[in-house]
Amino acid sequence: MNKAITDGLVLMPPPFSAGLNLWSRGDGTPGSGSYQGQANAALVSNDQDFAGCLELQKTEAAQKLRSFAQTPIQAGLYLRVTVRVKAVAGNLPSVRIAAWAGDIGGANVAAVVQAGPAVALTTYGEVVTVSAIIARGSRQGVDLPWGTVPVYAHVGLDLTGANGGIVRIDDIVVEDVTNIFIRKLMDWVDVRDYGALGNGTTDDTVSFLAADADAQGREVLVPSGVFRLNSDVTINNRIRFEGTLSMPANRKLTLTRNFDLDSYGQAFGTEIEGFRRALQALFYFTDHVTLDLSGRRVDLSEPIDVAALSGLTNFSTRRVIRNGQLNAVGGPAWATEEVTSVATYSIAAPTTLTGVANVANVPVGALVIGTGVGREVYVRSKNIAAGTVELSQPLWGAVGTRPYTFRRFKYLLDFGGFDQLSRFEFEDMEFNCVGNCSGVLLPLSGSTQRFMSCTFNRPVDRAITSTGSGCQGMFVDMCQFLSNEQSIPAADRTTIAMNVQANDVKLRNNRIVRFAHFAVVNGTGHLIHANHFFQGDSEVAGVRRAGLILTQTNVSTVVTGNYIDNCFIEWGNEHDPTPEFNNEFSFGGLNIVGNVFIASNTSSAFRWIVVKPYGPGHFLNGFSMTGNSFRVFNAVVDRVELLDTSIATLDFTRTRNVQVEGNSYNQVSQTIMNPVIVAHTQNTAADTWNVSATTLIPFGGRVRMVESVVPEGPITTAGGTARYPFPNAQPGTGGQGNEAQLRWGEAVRGKVTVRMRMDQP
Repeated sequence: MNKAITDGLVLMPPPFSAGLNLWSRGDGTPGSGSYQGQANAALVSNDQDFAGCLELQKTEAAQKLRSFAQTPIQAGLYLRVTVRVKAVAGNLPSVRIAAWAGDIGGANVAAVVQAGPAVALTTYGEVVTVSAIIARGSRQGVDLPWGTVPVYAHVGLDLTGANGGIVRIDDIVVEDVTNIFIRKLMDWVDVRDYGALGNGTTDDTVSFLAADADAQGREVLVPSGVFRLNSDVTINNRIRFEGTLSMPANRKLTLTRNFDLDSYGQAFGTEIEGFRRALQALFYFTDHVTLDLSGRRVDLSEPIDVAALSGLTNFSTRRVIRNGQLNAVGGPAWATEEVTSVATYSIAAPTTLTGVANVANVPVGALVIGTGVGREVYVRSKNIAAGTVELSQPLWGAVGTRPYTFRRFKYLLDFGGFDQLSRFEFEDMEFNCVGNCSGVLLPLSGSTQRFMSCTFNRPVDRAITSTGSGCQGMFVDMCQFLSNEQSIPAADRTTIAMNVQANDVKLRNNRIVRFAHFAVVNGTGHLIHANHFFQGDSEVAGVRRAGLILTQTNVSTVVTGNYIDNCFIEWGNEHDPTPEFNNEFSFGGLNIVGNVFIASNTSSAFRWIVVKPYGPGHFLNGFSMTGNSFRVFNAVVDRVELLDTSIATLDFTRTRNVQVEGNSYNQVSQTIMNPVIVAHTQNTAADTWNVSATTLIPFGGRVRMVESVVPEGPITTAGGTARYPFPNAQPGTGGQGNEAQLRWGEAVRGKVTVRMRMDQP
């Protein structure tokens, strides 16, 4: 590269023969004196060594010679200033290349070196060549490294040493020697060529920005060294790191062409710091929505507080982290915080604890444990001055003052500091908790977070936690959840794969292995499809636990196409501050369709569908269980469903819109259905027939309606005379309400098929 050729730069000062008025005896700046007419300066045209030269007598301590012409100084330009001199009489001086550095405003940049190394003249008549290289870059071989501020120079030389000597000076030559430092046709620029020092302390921000601006599609090279950047830096060209960076924690590095973990890891020397810096930039960088972890593992020894890292509490633009592993390295930073405190609860403020002792120590995001507290209730916020704690859900049975335990788990990625965060996604990520920590804590509020093809490996407490409405519309698709408690009996497990606090969540095509529970789900409008969750163990006649827990009465939820293995669906209202029926929607809107239910080596008391009301007066009002397959291995269970009456029961006089049909049962003693179809044979003539649904009615309900009565063969009197009457029906008779009476108006006998229902439309 030669900018005198490629860019038309005028580098050479004028020859002395053009006139000594063009040469300054000062700095070369306008107004400084020239050598025109000076007694100690003359032009010599017939010197045997020089075609034409300046003869100069040294009369000052540092005799200056500078060109009035301005020689440009540019980034990436290396200039060699060369002069040939000889002593002809008098004292022998020393000679050094010198140049006055000027900034864009015409002022001298006094901080830079403006004179090269001195060369002593030792013999009269000997031609001595003196040179020095001037450049912005601080490289080996550069005598005058000027950085980014100077933009031009008045080049020349100084005579130093004793006065009185006479020297002759050939024309000063300025040439572009950039090729000495940078090969021709290079496809990169080096930040050192723009003044970067890489000493770990000097701020190299300006040099990095200048190199990036000049690259114009070429790669920016960061050579070995530690380069300090004290400001936000955006690099718009590709960049390669041989050295590393040092930046304040609140400053951002944005690599627009290398937005991946490999590049950030190289930039900051470690993958953990690279990940932190890349994640920080993700919230500010608009050209990329995805941070690629390059298929690499990032070892974390402590949780990453994403809100604190980003400096934000609200963000709603789609962002994605993909293709890597976050690995928890054991250490004290993962220890669960636990605080016990006394507080008061009232249904007048259903999501608030008041009078909380030691409230300052209650961690936000902590799980709340206590009598009358439903599962997966968390601390949303606290008010120290008021002594209150805001809860994610109401408490079903905690009115009064009592102790509570607050347990704050630690997560690989903690988004709990976000008041609002939406559309944050993970793809092809492994959250490798390895029994040290939990996976991801969702933001306090927000919508449509997404986990796609992720693996949660051995979370110690939770894989995904919601402490508020940050799970609204969440997608969890094609993920695998591997428990840290796989060898522990199901009854002793404590780890939960996830919980849901809001509405419209999609859980699809996931595989969940041996957790205490797959999901504790509040809210409505959920789609739970094609998941395989299994929670068995090797215990003989082992106790099984709920896989899917629904905590609201009217759920408007579809559970379809799942493989539900050695666990059950539990449906209750434990997040209701007034759990008794109070003219709200009761248990309804649940559709369990086309699932495979299995169990093995379990107790005969095991059930796959459990309804558990936490207060009296509730009833079924819209429930469908159709097309499912129930099968038991190495055991027999009594039936598939259960009404848990440990707290309250259902009012079966109000049951409506229940559909239980088309299911298959293997190794199940009692099938269930609604409508119930009974073939009744009356061998003794009677006016009233009592037709029993026995235990076919789901959940032990009662008969509320007789849909049809169809005789099979003749209805006859005791004497065998055929009769053609049509009976009236009285549903809900018998001690348990599971019978219907058919009243014929006379004593008859025969066989009928009766279709009865536990509900009414």
